[in-house]
Formats: sequence, structure tokens, C-alpha cells
Amino acid sequence: MPNSDASIATSRSSFRHRLIAWFHLHQEKLWWLHSLYALILGIAVMWLGKRNFSYLRLVVFHISFIWLSSLFLPKLLNHPRLPAPWAPRLRLVVNFFNKNFYQQMLFLVLPIYYASATLVSRNIAFVLLVGLSATLSTLDVIYDRHLSAKRGLTATFFAFNLFTLINVMLPILWSVSNTLTTRVSAALACLGFLSLFYPRSQSKFRRRTLGLATGLLFFGLIELGRPFIPPAPLRLASIEFGRDFDKAALRVVSSLTELQPNQPLRLYGVTSIKAPLGLTERVRHRWYENGKLIFASPFYNMVGGRAEGFRLWTSFSFNSIAPGTKLRLDLETEGGQLIGRAGLKTGS
Repeated sequence: MPNSDASIATSRSSFRHRLIAWFHLHQEKLWWLHSLYALILGIAVMWLGKRNFSYLRLVVFHISFIWLSSLFLPKLLNHPRLPAPWAPRLRLVVNFFNKNFYQQMLFLVLPIYYASATLVSRNIAFVLLVGLSATLSTLDVIYDRHLSAKRGLTATFFAFNLFTLINVMLPILWSVSNTLTTRVSAALACLGFLSLFYPRSQSKFRRRTLGLATGLLFFGLIELGRPFIPPAPLRLASIEFGRDFDKAALRVVSSLTELQPNQPLRLYGVTSIKAPLGLTERVRHRWYENGKLIFASPFYNMVGGRAEGFRLWTSFSFNSIAPGTKLRLDLETEGGQLIGRAGLKTGS
């Protein structure tokens, strides 16, 4: 019996060593295989998120876990009582959870930003950045070796994603206006960046100076870059042009798809905005002729929750439409975020 037990123990030890050796041999391939699995899971989360915004409530837990683990992991890894072999294992476990949480959150909000973006405008750039961030969170090699290992990258990645998530959560869950939401999101992202990037070992004066400079940088970027951010969760449901307007039905009459040159025209534009119940926002129309602003309407208070969307209409009169004229109607928020755009041009 003792020989039999020893043989079993030796066999188990040999199997364990072979398994570890096989894992180390194929570690790179396994990383990429897990990245593929994570990408497929992210696409599934996108499909799920489009149908139920209530999952956004889980973001609070996920982002809190990532922040706390990113804040305390370096201290734990450098703790003198932590056995050396446990440091890489601890980092691997924490990275596994953080990556999965990032993936779930980013792929959840990505379709929301895409629905709010206007493809022929500059705010599609932000959607591409969110998509890039979501993709990077699925790439184990990049995340483990760079995004989680270098303090500056860790803080920047966390701050951008925190802004991305809070910027969607506040309007959907608590009906905060988009203009206020971008500022609150920027403030929280700035605090998140500072907490992860600047160590407490620096002097109080240096921390305050760097904190003030970072805060000014964040708010400067938001105020100047707000037109590049889609006004999620607002989205354009429809936009129509016509020669006349039915105020009772809030619809255009004699719909137009092109302009007739050398003719006078009173043109009506009607937009329909989809927004969650309870969300209010100030919106307006801006009319352009050949790229030049010719009329900006006053701001109107939009109220979300209507099945057919919130309808806004304005009109503009033309003495004569010159050949080659291109008209454009932009729908934007008070903060300058573009909700939607459409145009007309003269026929041949």
C-alpha cells in the first residue's frame, strides 16, 4: 500500500508538472484565445445592453472594484509579508476580474454611444475611441503587460473609461442633463486619474499643484471637446423637410427630398428625438446654406419618454434657391453636442 500511495503521488506530481509546462509553452496562444472569447462575450453584452438599460446599475459595482483593486494592488505586491511566488498570481487574478468588468461595461455602453452619434460628423471619433478601449480590454497581452503594469497607462485608461461610463449612467438612471453630465463625469474622471497616478509620497505642495494642473486640463478638454462627444442617450429618430407644416399633427406637408432652383421657398424642418423617460434637455435647430450658418433657433426644453419622440420644428424663408445650393439642418443640445443632421440640395 505505501508503494501504491507513493506511486499515485508521483503520478499526480508528474501530471501537474506536465500541465504547468504545457501552459507555459502555449501561454501566448492561450492569451489570444481568451481574448477571442472575451470579444465574443462583449458582442453578446452589446446585444443584451441594447434591450435593457437596467444593467447599467451594475456599473457602479464594477467600476468601484476596478478602482479599489488598481489603487491597492501595487501596495499589496510590494508588501514585505507577501511571499514572492504569490505576487504574479495575485496580479493575474486581479487583472482577470478587471478585464472582464471593463469588457462588460464598455461593450454595454458602446451601442448607446453609436446610436447617439452622427456618422457624418466629428462625434463619431468618440465612438471609435470607446470601441478601441473595449477592444484593448479583451487583449490580454496588451492589458497585462502594459495597461495594468504601468501607472500612467493604468490611470489614463481608468479615467477615460470612468468618464465614458458615468456620461451614460447619469442621464439614463438619474435624468441629469447632458451638459451637466459631461462636467460631473470629467470631475470624477479627474479624481480617479489623480488617485491612481500621483503617489502620496510627494510633497503636499507638489500634489496640489499637479492636481490643479490636471483638473484644468480635464475641464479644458471637456469644454473644448464636447462637440466630439455624442449626446448619449439622446438620438435622432427622424428628420423631415416640407413646404408646409401641420401644427396639430406636428408633421410636414408636401415633403421635400430635393430643392427646386430659382424659386422662392418657405422650408420647414421637423426632427424627432428619442430620450429616456424623465430626461430633460435644451435643444435647438441650426440652419446652414452651403456650409454657412444662416439661422439658429432659440433653445427649447425637450422632455423624454414619448413613444413617438419629442418633436421640434422650425422654418426658414428663401427668396430664391440658387442652383447648386446645399442646405443642412443640425439638431444640437445647449452644450453644442450634435444629436443629428440632414440636408437637401438642388435637383439637376
